[in-house]
Amino acid sequence: MTTPEPTIDPKLAALADAILIPPFPGTTPPAWLLRALGGGLAGVTLFGANVTGDTATLTATLRAAGPVEPVIAIDEEGGDVTRIAYATGSPYPGNAALGVVDDVALTRDVYTAIGGDLARLGINTDLAPCADVLAPGGSPVIGTRSFGSDPQLVARHVAAAVAGLQQAGVAACAKHFPGHGNTAADSHRVLATISGTLADLLEHDVPPFAAAVAAGSLAIMPGHLRVPELTGDLPASLSPEAVTGLLRGELGFGGVVICDALEMKAASATFGIPEAAVLAVIAGVDLICLGRDTDEAMYHAVRGAIADAVGSGRLTGARLEESVARVAGLRARLAAGRAAMPAGAFDDGIGLLAARSALRRSGPVKALVDPLIVEVEPEENIAAGRFTWGFEPWAAVRRLDPAAGDGAEAHTVLAEASGRPLVLAVRDAHGALALVNEVLAARPDTVIVEMGVPAWTPPPGTAYLATYGASRACAQAAAEALGLA
Repeated sequence: MTTPEPTIDPKLAALADAILIPPFPGTTPPAWLLRALGGGLAGVTLFGANVTGDTATLTATLRAAGPVEPVIAIDEEGGDVTRIAYATGSPYPGNAALGVVDDVALTRDVYTAIGGDLARLGINTDLAPCADVLAPGGSPVIGTRSFGSDPQLVARHVAAAVAGLQQAGVAACAKHFPGHGNTAADSHRVLATISGTLADLLEHDVPPFAAAVAAGSLAIMPGHLRVPELTGDLPASLSPEAVTGLLRGELGFGGVVICDALEMKAASATFGIPEAAVLAVIAGVDLICLGRDTDEAMYHAVRGAIADAVGSGRLTGARLEESVARVAGLRARLAAGRAAMPAGAFDDGIGLLAARSALRRSGPVKALVDPLIVEVEPEENIAAGRFTWGFEPWAAVRRLDPAAGDGAEAHTVLAEASGRPLVLAVRDAHGALALVNEVLAARPDTVIVEMGVPAWTPPPGTAYLATYGASRACAQAAAEALGLA
């Protein structure tokens, strides 16, 4: 059903359109979206459900709808957060694996390959890399999406990732400014507060974003993250002090600021999406991402709210026009990058090479004959979703989901494994410690495969593999070490 378009001053409507990248359902762009692109809409944000078909044809249709290259953005981090390889698992390891290898040339090559994959599909903006620095104890929210807990290590790999993506003609967007790695809460669910003082933030969390700026990242994404000394009660995404003051002023960023999805509860629960969009633009954000589950009616509501804010004087026309100009500059850069994109493949097996380099082992790890492989499903990370992971391409597996009450089945698994080698694959051994300890107590010869951040130390003598991620490439590296692939 077509949503009636509200009456808006045409000039203000055009200015609002020029900074919006709404989503749409399915693999075929709806008529309202194509009309909007023809009228000056900045572009779109793609999600997993959009890229399950012929994505190159989809993006060609989007591109043909208007006279100027649109922003076609997606979250493609490699590793656990993948949209284009959601059904199979990414052929690249994520940032945690690249960080443990600590080879910036390898990181650049992996991200060049990711950028090449996107460019061949017609996608020109990657909402990556994740520039968050993990707190010493880790972060259940960010986990393997981070390069690590050392700010300087993260900074050099963020710079390499930016260079790799943009070498492939795809705009990088470092996130989640000023840093999501030192939070206990998930900003998809609540407003997350960054721990520590502002001085701690500047020393620990901000250096990778300064590195992204120095590397020429075309975009940066502020997160829905509260820093009491900087943002007061607002998230950074809606805070002039964070966006205009710290990011643009102190770090000197002159590119495009793209907000994290405004349907996330950290922004929408308090303000609603239309008002959050207005506050974001007032703060200095240039491109408004609405979120996966927003619809045409919400696009019109946000467009109208921005126009109303200009009309009432809350949002100055100059502030809006500043963002329109930056987005126009980005679109020109994307058009030039697409025209200059080198032909051929970038990958050449770089993802598996990187995953093999990241694999860490201890204890008596060896090839196994007819093992029982048990995989423990973790609590869902909203950013990653329940993507395909594990050993199934190379061996039959038994999957446990403790959240569904499967934890009591450990004794059944042990019985099934009688007389066979046993492999227990987890994506957070620390979070499944009761199960891991119960299995090891009964079967100390169990091979533990950690496919998350290895924050748990196995007992001495335990056969142990750490992959630093659960992507297909990481799983294959572990499968090879166990003689399964």
